[in-house]
Amino acid sequence: MRTRFAAIALWLRKSYVTKMPPRKKSSPKSGVAARVPLPLFPMKAFQALLPLAFAEDEGTGDVTSEATLDSNHRSHAVLLCKENGILAGVPAVEAIFRYRGLAPRLEWFVQEGDAIHSGDILARMEGETKGLLVCERILLNFLQRFCGIASTTRKYVNALSGSKTKILDTRKTLPGYRALDKYAVAVGGGSNHRHGLFDQILIKDNHAEACGSVQKAVGKAASQFGRSYVIEAEVKTLEQLETLLEAPVDVILLDNMNDTTLRKAIKRVKAVAPRIRLEASGNMDITRVKKLRNFGLDFISVGGLTHSVKALDLSLKIGNFPR
Repeated sequence: MRTRFAAIALWLRKSYVTKMPPRKKSSPKSGVAARVPLPLFPMKAFQALLPLAFAEDEGTGDVTSEATLDSNHRSHAVLLCKENGILAGVPAVEAIFRYRGLAPRLEWFVQEGDAIHSGDILARMEGETKGLLVCERILLNFLQRFCGIASTTRKYVNALSGSKTKILDTRKTLPGYRALDKYAVAVGGGSNHRHGLFDQILIKDNHAEACGSVQKAVGKAASQFGRSYVIEAEVKTLEQLETLLEAPVDVILLDNMNDTTLRKAIKRVKAVAPRIRLEASGNMDITRVKKLRNFGLDFISVGGLTHSVKALDLSLKIGNFPR
């Protein structure tokens, strides 16, 4: 065990003192999504979370660092990738340090949206040791979540390679993280569905139940707002679908249909109302998405992109690495 740790320490030492060039960009392999244009990082939404993050973690002060480190102690650190995935959240790192009044020297070896691999050194930094340590867990918590969402999204996007069908996210996000979770989805190559209740009409089963039918709900929405909003409506049966083929609806959400019913629904819409776009949803996993890639859907929405996030394994290692 001691030999293994010594080998890791030597590897870190060599990696740190040798400047790592950015990973060469190569043509995407067959079945792998190309690097996508990056969205704008939602800095305002992120900055709103920082007071909460530091209040719950730092609280009245880092007593361990106060007891063990001098205020002028400085260190180098490396940000390590321990699992293959997609990098998301680079703008968050500098924002965290800025919020805390810190300005460590920070050098990245990869870019936002890049594929990263176990063993990669993503960045290195130099600054006040106490500052690096007080930001360490907060930095990792945010980065690991963003990278986890982007990495999972990229797997779903890759599963649809060669298809015109797009992967959509949902509103199943962590409260307060909506804009950030959707940003990470976009970095992973996915597309954003509506942001909230205010920017698109989506008539779900509960609306239909309350109105008497999905057809009535669509009619009321169109009467109230005309074409000011995209109107989408959820159906669970072919009978419900039939009632919407001549309705003022832009998108029909085919929810929890088996493959046979889904094929019938798609065929019917394309034959009678090809203007209507089609989305499928309901317990979508990678295996199901792969099966649906050539069904002719416009969208597949996947709640699991954000409601069941698996954080990507990253770590921050501090050491007195020579320059």
